[in-house]
Amino acid sequence: MDLTDFDSARFLRDYWQKKPLLIRNPWAEWRNPLEPDELAGLACEADVEARLILRRRDGWMLERGPLEESRFAKLGKAPWTLLVQAVDHHVPDVAALIDPFRFVPNWRIDDVMVSYAVDGGGVGPHFDQYDVFLVQGLGKRRWRIGGPCDADTPLLPHDDLRLLADFEAVEEWVLEPGDILYVPPGVAHDGIAVGDDCMTYSIGFRAPSRSELIAHFCDDVLARLAEDDRYGDPDLAPQDNPGEISSAALARLQGMISDALLDRDAFARWFGGYTTTRKYPDVDWAPDEPVEGEEMRRELAKGEGLVRNPASRFSFVRQGDGTTLLFVDGESFPCAGAMAALAEQLCGSGRIVIDQDLLGSDEAMALLVTLFNEGSLAFDPDD
Repeated sequence: MDLTDFDSARFLRDYWQKKPLLIRNPWAEWRNPLEPDELAGLACEADVEARLILRRRDGWMLERGPLEESRFAKLGKAPWTLLVQAVDHHVPDVAALIDPFRFVPNWRIDDVMVSYAVDGGGVGPHFDQYDVFLVQGLGKRRWRIGGPCDADTPLLPHDDLRLLADFEAVEEWVLEPGDILYVPPGVAHDGIAVGDDCMTYSIGFRAPSRSELIAHFCDDVLARLAEDDRYGDPDLAPQDNPGEISSAALARLQGMISDALLDRDAFARWFGGYTTTRKYPDVDWAPDEPVEGEEMRRELAKGEGLVRNPASRFSFVRQGDGTTLLFVDGESFPCAGAMAALAEQLCGSGRIVIDQDLLGSDEAMALLVTLFNEGSLAFDPDD
């Protein structure tokens, strides 16, 4: 599915991380990619993250999946919402919803959460720490937009939900199938289903916090430091007061830290692996039948295409020496020459057709076999 009359450069300049934007049905042809019963089926599976939110007279209640199939028949008349995370990992048509938004770099994309709500259902007034495009799939939803929020914004006491204690709408829209609402980080919003069979697709983006980056990168730095990498002062001279920590010592000590933390190449290698780690790394996507190099070569020679697993994350970093580091699902693969071009193709194309000149490359076949057998790549089912 494609967007029509949508200026991505203007959007990034005027709206991205600045202010909300309502986009009335911009699709060339909108088609809801998932039926409500299919969403409910996913919520019953053990390896799928699902939540059921009910609004009752005494407050909000949250149940975590997997849900029993019989649970949906016992919900009663109280408004409820079903939320299923990372549906794009399981449904190719839902994964295709991300493609029109790839003017934002791949490493920023998180997943597609899908919600189903009955009349009056919602998750309450809240704010998120990330950007989100809310695509209305079925039915109608009334969105109310509030003001900016931060860590000091008062919340209602609740063990599972971060609901705003005070919410005042400044804008309000009713979205119909195909309409899109963009909400930047930190902006209060509240969506309520208008009628039954309300489905919304939330395309969310990742925004690592400073504390998260520092903590995880420091863990990586520490793991690489040798035990004998210690402070030294071979030019030590007598000082007037032995109790003083001299400015020279402080500079040398701080330099030991900054030299390790300000290594750009080391940070790039760490971040590439960190940001491409799968959202659910314990889920096994390996194929039932692994392939070997010659089989891969034969299939590609027939014109067979490859596609990325929607649950996999691909990115690359260009290095100063002309090589490219390919990152796939947390693993790194150094690539040079024609292999660097292949790495960029794997990251940038939805369907990958391998250049016939690469069929004779054992290095290229080895990389593709590794990614195939890990479940990161698959042969295009449409071929």
